[in-house]
Amino acid sequence: MRRFAQSPPAESPASPSSQTPQAPQTARSDRQTLSRLWPYLWAYRGRVLLALAFMVGAKLANVGVPVLLKTLVDRLAPNATSAQALMVVPVGLLLAYGLLRLSTSVFTELRELVFAKATEGASRSIALQVFSHLHALSLRFHLERQTGGMTRDIERGTRGVHSLISYSLYSIIPTLIEVVLVLGFLGTKFDMGFVWITLGALTVYIGFTVTVTSWRTRFRKEQNELDSKAHTRAVDSLLNYETVKYFNNEGFETQRYDESLERLRRVAVKSQHSLSLLNAGQQTIIALGLISMLWRATQGVVDGRMTVGDLVMVNAFMIQLYIPLNFLGVIYREIKQALTDLDKMFTLMERDQEVGDAPDARPLLLKSPPSVRFDHVNFAYEPARPILHDVSFEIPAGQTVAVVGPSGSGKSTLGRLLYRFYDVQEGRILVNGHDVKSLTQDSLRRSIGIVPQDTVLFNDTVAYNIGYGRTGATQAEIEQAARAARIHDFITNTPLGYGTMVGERGLKLSGGEKQRVAIARTLLKDPPILVFDEATSALDSANERAIQAELTAVGQGKTVLVIAHRLSTVVNAHEILVMDAGRIIERGTHVQLLNANGRYAQMWRLQQHEA
Repeated sequence: MRRFAQSPPAESPASPSSQTPQAPQTARSDRQTLSRLWPYLWAYRGRVLLALAFMVGAKLANVGVPVLLKTLVDRLAPNATSAQALMVVPVGLLLAYGLLRLSTSVFTELRELVFAKATEGASRSIALQVFSHLHALSLRFHLERQTGGMTRDIERGTRGVHSLISYSLYSIIPTLIEVVLVLGFLGTKFDMGFVWITLGALTVYIGFTVTVTSWRTRFRKEQNELDSKAHTRAVDSLLNYETVKYFNNEGFETQRYDESLERLRRVAVKSQHSLSLLNAGQQTIIALGLISMLWRATQGVVDGRMTVGDLVMVNAFMIQLYIPLNFLGVIYREIKQALTDLDKMFTLMERDQEVGDAPDARPLLLKSPPSVRFDHVNFAYEPARPILHDVSFEIPAGQTVAVVGPSGSGKSTLGRLLYRFYDVQEGRILVNGHDVKSLTQDSLRRSIGIVPQDTVLFNDTVAYNIGYGRTGATQAEIEQAARAARIHDFITNTPLGYGTMVGERGLKLSGGEKQRVAIARTLLKDPPILVFDEATSALDSANERAIQAELTAVGQGKTVLVIAHRLSTVVNAHEILVMDAGRIIERGTHVQLLNANGRYAQMWRLQQHEA
């Protein structure tokens, strides 16, 4: 059933345009992105506040180190004559100096230790919500998606949570706290000249960094887009490995991938050139600011207004401030990139479901097989190309209705609409008299079992794939379903039996084997409504007759919709509908339709002649 949710409709292009087009996403500001993230972090408010307290403690200890160093240098000045001053005081100051250094590291580690749970918890919550939302999105979205690029966006978005928290909480905010503390100390201890020089250098540095980094952002965005395209192309090629091999196009695929990598390389080189320019400019600003501060401090020592310890302290302050500022460009760029990645993921989370439960939707409660009725249904995947035209029919409770007709006539669309992969534009689909739009999707889909024409399996064991029909089923129940689908003997003859891995999308199994696994898991689900969409098309004649007998037996007492090309599989249906171009052109039992000598009779004679 998973493939049924992923394969393109037979009656529409592989990437149909949305029936209800998505409104273009407006650019989200960084503040809006942060406000979207904040609730996930605030859920750990206790840890957030404690981490902030540890961060302030670490910065107070860090600022105290140069002050203590200044005192130590002044105590060791040549004019200090006391033996106590030369021995006892320096030892105490050295111990205090070491304790302050240790306190800085301890507070920093405590901050990271306390906040790790908040970071990982927020990342987990967001990733889980994205995963859940993707499963809730409509089939149309999954037909249009590019798996490689989408998974790359989700991966970067989840990583962006860590980057944003790491760079903001561990770099930007601590640096701002330290700047405020240092400027306050310099302004009160000395004069405002030091404050203005520091502020001026910081302002020029930050302005230059932000300007150049904003200019560089376009290279990074282009680099990410090309990276996603290259990843999408690689994943798509690997997923279609067999098709590549069938047409000897390994070289072609390698060339396409290389073209993507070459475009990525050129943009990456431009990004590196702009980074070198940024780093050179930053170092120049830092050097000029440091020279100005030391010149003023040196002049103060010469004039007798400051001590040598003050000069050492100012130098230490500047080094402590400028070391984190060295990485401001990288930090700013990474924060901007993290915000961009988060915005992409949040935009994905806000994607409209298209098919959703009504506010007053109620669960479908069935005590016996229900009736299913299509009431004047009109539907189109694209507005310009209608698929179904005023289709009306009923499957009475516990009976079987078959739909036959040429490819593209709209047969498979009936199953998709019943399962609410799409909603009809006009008309109604009723289950036991209830419009499916008024029912919860979960309860409706639990009541329907589908065997799709094209089966794709999980890359897991045979037992897992059969048991997927009803999670929690026992091994005995799985084997019973496998026997009913005539695949038990094949499974037990393999070396690993039910533990045999089926490979990516079930590629280790033949088409008939995959189809029998799909039949087995639907039989295991045992729903009151069954939809067989060419359920035996990949089987040989002998197995088809055997399984058809099993399906007929299983369908007893259930409401069954059979979609078929081979008319021999539907001769026992209570009613047969013949569709063409989205319309029902004939209906009746097998005998009635043969006696009518219409389209069905013509198809029957043709297939009998071919047989």
